[in-house]
Amino acid sequence: MMTRRQRIIKLLEERDYSPSELALALELRGWGAKKTVLEDLKAIQKTLKREGKVLLIKPAECRKCGFVFRQEINVPSRCPRCRSEWIEEPRFKIEAR
Repeated sequence: MMTRRQRIIKLLEERDYSPSELALALELRGWGAKKTVLEDLKAIQKTLKREGKVLLIKPAECRKCGFVFRQEINVPSRCPRCRSEWIEEPRFKIEAR
């Protein structure tokens, strides 16, 4: 039986996912599902460095004005430029160096 973090690594090695998509793939439900995935991604990022792999991050983006957020493991709630809450989640993928 694989742990949740091992399953996330396996999924991210195949293709890119957003935190919401990962929560659905792992059958996590409830208010804390996305937060749990983000915490796991932070831990996974540290683990990957030892294995010679890298966690690629496509940053979050405002769908209204096009503002691109920093590359970080976080899902912003509001755009600092236009205050819109219509935010495209960041996407994550694992690749070998």
